[in-house]
Amino acid sequence: ELIDSGTDYTDRINVVTDEKGTLLSIQDVRLSDEREFYCHVNGLAAGSGVRKTHLRVFAPPDVPEIESVTTGISVTKDTPSKVASCETRNGFPKPNITWYRDENCIVHIVIKSHNGVNIVILSSRMSSDLYSVQSTLEYKVEKEDKDARFSCEVSFFVPDGIRTIESPSVNITVHYPTTMVELWKESPQGLVKEGDTVELRCQGDGNPPPHFIFNKEPDVNFESSRDMLILSSVSRKDSGTYQCHPLKDDGVMEVKGEVELKVHYLDTAVVVPKDEELMHKGEDLTATCNALSSRSTSTVWYKDGKVVGRGNTFHLQNATYERSGPELVGSEEEVQLDEVEGRVVNLSCEALGNPLPSISWNITGSQSWHEVDKKTHKHMTHSVVSVKVTSDITAECNVSSDRGSGVKIFKIKASKNVVVGSGVIIVVIIVCLLLLAFLGSVIYFLHKKGKIPCGRSGKQEITKEKTTKDEIVVEMKTNTKNEEAILLKAVNGDKKGPNDQPSVVNIAHCVHHCEKDTLCC
Repeated sequence: ELIDSGTDYTDRINVVTDEKGTLLSIQDVRLSDEREFYCHVNGLAAGSGVRKTHLRVFAPPDVPEIESVTTGISVTKDTPSKVASCETRNGFPKPNITWYRDENCIVHIVIKSHNGVNIVILSSRMSSDLYSVQSTLEYKVEKEDKDARFSCEVSFFVPDGIRTIESPSVNITVHYPTTMVELWKESPQGLVKEGDTVELRCQGDGNPPPHFIFNKEPDVNFESSRDMLILSSVSRKDSGTYQCHPLKDDGVMEVKGEVELKVHYLDTAVVVPKDEELMHKGEDLTATCNALSSRSTSTVWYKDGKVVGRGNTFHLQNATYERSGPELVGSEEEVQLDEVEGRVVNLSCEALGNPLPSISWNITGSQSWHEVDKKTHKHMTHSVVSVKVTSDITAECNVSSDRGSGVKIFKIKASKNVVVGSGVIIVVIIVCLLLLAFLGSVIYFLHKKGKIPCGRSGKQEITKEKTTKDEIVVEMKTNTKNEEAILLKAVNGDKKGPNDQPSVVNIAHCVHHCEKDTLCC
């Protein structure tokens, strides 16, 4: 039975009685409900009794919020420095906060390393009777703490024991001095040659990274941008030992980095003979090529992109037209031609040389001519002109280049066009046959008359000391039976010109030189 009304428990409390007993239940439990509750039993004649129980109320806190120091913390500071703060709200009863470094309790770390640490805790109770707790960690950091992770853990009571909530981990910025410096060549990769831009970078192990000053031994100082030295268009004079030193507030630190820079060079090659060398075809030449260099060199000789020699000395033997002036193709410098008037003649001229020669024509004796073909190929120039023969012609093929010139002459002798008919040729042949028959008859007649007594005693040849071109020699020999054949032979052979007529055989004269029975004409 509810006796009192208008209390905090009005509408929140309920009492139920059954055969087992009386049950008191409270709805919407509040922190103010944490108190002692009494149960009074009145047994009338049997008497009465009182029992009590203590009601405890729990409220789990919110997830803790952690915040690290954004500025750097110096290891050189003698007293502990603030590292981070951790806060949790809305907890009941009042929760506790514990700090961890890399999942190790800070208190245990401090005891083990004897580092100084302060933990400042601030707690407050809000109007809702819930607690808010804030903890600040002050810690004497070391260089090793630059990679450490800090976190906080909130522990609180629950009906069945203690529970914990852990915060995210945070990292802090640790400032520490530079104890080691390294200097190296960042670019270019590989060997450095004259004309390159060189970048030297200096780096120390301090935090924050210090500014550096650069110098070259013995006493050459450079202006640089923080940690890099840029050397533009280096030469062999820039070779040497370079150093960098970190700067601190009160001056230059003793620690330094060093690097040896070697600038390689290859001077312009000196070729002897220099520039251009004029040679005649067939001559020999010895050329040298040398260059001053920081490393050993090898010399290769090229012509038209192809390797023609190796070594500092090159021997050129028996120079050809490719290295000399123009050369006309063909062994004849003057060509004689016989042509019939009215005909068209093609005259061809070729020349070899380096540089490529040019061809020009100078033609006298004919106005009717023109160039019908002109082409070049590597070191050869070819030209063809067409000339109509109207009279005697002289054609000059002039070849020239920077190395010299040459000329080839064509002389054309014009002749009339004489046409010999087929009837005339037949008449000439018939006349020759009649003359041969007549000659045979005369010889036979003289033999029958005994005018030509030829015996077996031998032969005697009668000739002139000197014969002319058109003379005929007739040789007769004696025979016991019949006279043998007569040998006719022209001194000038059987050659005939294109306009020659057949020759008529005549017995020019007969000379007696008697020796026994022999007669020669």
